[in-house]
Amino acid sequence: PPTPPPPGAPTARILFLTDLHWDRQYVPGSAAACPDPLCCRGAFRQGPGAAGFWGSYSKCDLPLHTIDALLAQLPNSTGRTGHTGSGNGTGGFAAAYWTGDIPAHNVWQQSRGDQLRALRTVTALLRARLGGLRVFPAVGNHEATPVNAFPPPYVRGNRSAAWLYDAMAEAWQDWLPPAALHTLRVGGFYTAQVWPGLRLVSLNMNFCSQANFWLLINATDPAGQLQWLMGVLADAERDGEKVHIIGHIPPAHCLRSWSWNYYRIVNRFEGTIAAQFFGHTHLDEFELFYDEETLSRPVSIAFIAPSVTTYINLNPGAPQPLPCTFILNLTEANAAPPGTAPRWRRLYGARQAYGLPTAFPADWDRLVRRMQDDEQLFQLFWFHLHKGHPPREPCGGPCKAALLCALRSGRAADPALCRPLRPALPFPRVLELWHQRRLC
Repeated sequence: PPTPPPPGAPTARILFLTDLHWDRQYVPGSAAACPDPLCCRGAFRQGPGAAGFWGSYSKCDLPLHTIDALLAQLPNSTGRTGHTGSGNGTGGFAAAYWTGDIPAHNVWQQSRGDQLRALRTVTALLRARLGGLRVFPAVGNHEATPVNAFPPPYVRGNRSAAWLYDAMAEAWQDWLPPAALHTLRVGGFYTAQVWPGLRLVSLNMNFCSQANFWLLINATDPAGQLQWLMGVLADAERDGEKVHIIGHIPPAHCLRSWSWNYYRIVNRFEGTIAAQFFGHTHLDEFELFYDEETLSRPVSIAFIAPSVTTYINLNPGAPQPLPCTFILNLTEANAAPPGTAPRWRRLYGARQAYGLPTAFPADWDRLVRRMQDDEQLFQLFWFHLHKGHPPREPCGGPCKAALLCALRSGRAADPALCRPLRPALPFPRVLELWHQRRLC
C-alpha cells in the first residue's frame, strides 16, 4: 500500500487540459439555441438568447479567444525543474497533460482538412502561450473524421489513420522523444519520461470506444496496445519508476472486454501506476479501481477532468494543478465591459473541500461512502461536478445512486462494484441513468 510522502517532500504542479473543442465558426451574438447539434454560430442577432462573447450556457463550443484567455492567465514559465520543489508556490508548471478533443461538435460538417487545421492551430497556441513547457498529449475521439472512426494499425492506405497520426507527430515533435513519435505514428499511443522516476503513458482510448465501428472486427486488443502497456509497466516496475497514465475516454466508458482487461492490468501494477487522468465526459469526476479478489480494497483512481468547453450548459474549466479546478464564470465574464480580460478563478480544491487527508484511492473511496449519508457533502460534489453550473433539475435518490455507482466503477458493466452502496438501485436502471446524463 502507498504511504504518504513526508512533510516538506518535493511537489510538482501539473496543468491538465482536456476537451477544448474550438469552434472556428463561433459568432458572439448568434443564436445560443438552435435545432442543430451545435449552436452559437451563424448570423448575428440582438436581444435575449444571443451567444456571449466568451461562451454560452447552451450546446455551444468555444471561440479561440476564450481558450487563449485561459492560457494567457497561466504561470507560463517553462517549469522543467518544477519537480524539485518549486510547485508549492505560484511559479510555473512542471508539465502539462492534454487529453484531446480539439475540434468542435459540428461533426456532420468536418473534413480531414478541418481536423488538421484545428490540431495545428491549437497546438501552436499552446506552444506560444506555454513557452518551453513540455506538453504530453493524448488522442481524443473527435480528432478523426468521421468522428470516433479509428481503424486499427493493420488497416492501410487511404482508410487508415496515418493522415492524423503523421500530422500529430509533426505538430508534437518538440514535446516528445523519437521513440514516442514512432509509436504515435503507428497507433496514436506512446510512453515518455516526464522526469527521472516518473514515466508517462499516453493511451489511444479510441481502441476501446463503444462508438468506434472498426472495433467490430476485433474489440479485445485491436492495436496490441494493452500488450504493449504491460511491457511498459513491467519495465517501469523493474526500473523503480512510477507511472502516470493519460487518455481521453475513461476506462468504464469502454467496451466491456477491453475495460475488464485494463482493470486487470491496473490491479497487477498497482504499485507502479501512481495515477490515471482522462477526459471526455466534460464533467469533474473520477473512477475508482478495487482489488479483483474482493472488490473492496481501492487500488487506483482515474481522475476525469472537466472540459475547457462549455458543451453543454457548463462553465469553461481546467484543473491546475490537480486536484484543483479553475473556472470562468460566463455570467460575470460576458457582463463585463468590452475589452475586459476574463477572470478565471479557483472553484475548489478537492482535499480542502471534501476533507481528504491525502489523495490516495482509499481517501476517494471513503468520500463516496460519506456522500451516501451526508447530503450536504453530496450536493457540494454535484455542484463541483458541473463546474459550478449544475442543471436546474436536482439530483434526487436514483440520480445520486447512479452517480455514486459510477464513481466506484473503473470497469464497464459490472454491477458487483455497486452492491456495497445504499440504497441499492437495479443495475439496468443505473445504466439507463448513466446514458441519460452523458453530455458527449
